[in-house]
Amino acid sequence: MAESPVGVTHGDRAQQIVGVLVDAFSELMTADADAFRTKFRKMAADPFAFYRGSACLFYADMAELPDRWCDERTGRVWIQGDLHAENFGTYMDGAGRIVFDVNDFDEAYVGHVSWDLRRFAASFALLSWRKAFGDEVISDLLRGYLTAYLDQVAAFTRLDDDKTFALVKENTEGAVHDAILRTTAHTRQGLLDRMTVVENHERRFADGPRSRRLADREREEVLAALGRWKQTVHPPRRRRDVTYDVKDVIGTGGFGIGSAGLPAYNVLIEGYDQALENDVVLSLKQGNVPAPSRIVRDADIRASFEHEGHRTAISQRALQANASQFLGHTEIGGVGFVVQELSPYETDLDWEDLTEPEQIAPVMLQLGRATAKVHCVGDADSDHTLVPFQTEEAITAMVGDRREEFVDDLVAFAHDYARRTQDDFRLFVDAFRAGRIPGISSSGSHPVSQASSGGALRAREG
Repeated sequence: MAESPVGVTHGDRAQQIVGVLVDAFSELMTADADAFRTKFRKMAADPFAFYRGSACLFYADMAELPDRWCDERTGRVWIQGDLHAENFGTYMDGAGRIVFDVNDFDEAYVGHVSWDLRRFAASFALLSWRKAFGDEVISDLLRGYLTAYLDQVAAFTRLDDDKTFALVKENTEGAVHDAILRTTAHTRQGLLDRMTVVENHERRFADGPRSRRLADREREEVLAALGRWKQTVHPPRRRRDVTYDVKDVIGTGGFGIGSAGLPAYNVLIEGYDQALENDVVLSLKQGNVPAPSRIVRDADIRASFEHEGHRTAISQRALQANASQFLGHTEIGGVGFVVQELSPYETDLDWEDLTEPEQIAPVMLQLGRATAKVHCVGDADSDHTLVPFQTEEAITAMVGDRREEFVDDLVAFAHDYARRTQDDFRLFVDAFRAGRIPGISSSGSHPVSQASSGGALRAREG
């Protein structure tokens, strides 16, 4: 897959890249061109950053790739949808445990189980090039990940309740264990100190360059949306009731490379009691169309969700199994939003100081187990009926006695697709610099017209 298909030139591939990006993001680019200019600049940093921000291109390619590891059941499981190496970390689950797991569900959907594995494997190959690892080292580390994945899937076939499984401080090691321990020292008070101020014994959000105060009408819309959100949460029995009294509301920008242009709000609410230290910060973020849904044509899946906020919340609840009591959804202006706590206990795995294969090998084993967990808990045992069978049994039956073939195939894919991504990255940067992405100019002013850009690329219409 590293080489372009026969008859496909670099110009054809460049046009495809621009077309896919425009198809996926045209409405958001129209709404906030500056946000997407920032997104594209971040993507232009290196091939891994480009890969992170272009899940839509990955799925356009998956639509053309025959999938040897897909059958009637394994083609219809809950997937994280954007499983790259930096989408793992810690959070506090609904039972109050600090766990290590997949921690981003914006792109979650129902699709091929192999898509998550392929996307992660290629991302790790890209990340490994930053560290100058040789191909054999990358292959060995990926084999560890995939073998641990299959072993954990098999273990789930022997468990009566897979929801009880989690990677916690008692069963982890190395960098993953250290991340969990560091997270246990975090506090809500520390988060509140960073985001808020107390004046006259009342807490409010601190004013900052990335936040804005709301006009009365917009504030009332957000407050009404919060009322609807309360009907969608599922508080665990063990936690004290939250008062939900609103103290402050601000508008914020989107989060991360993948969320450019998406409206968002932060809401400060009274916590478990009237002590200021127990206040809770909620995030209301507009849901976006998940990348896998662009190639999954099953109308029944699409009809299962009221809107993208509902889809995000339902997906996260299925994949986490023991989600936070604050997770829910609502609508603002007829558009779906996902609602959840901005938690001090969410920390991404830091790859920066993991410089040697010996340090990374145990991490990969644990990432494999975490990936198996998200796939296997979102099935017939979950609260949703989209996957009415045991995923672990479906995967085990599909792979059968082809474990070595399965692992070798996905490792080869990782190397091939990572090389293609390096080529795609250069084509993307060239197109961006030349002003060939309609509606987005690299300069930030005076967009270069397609007519004057010298063989400008025509994007496909969505």
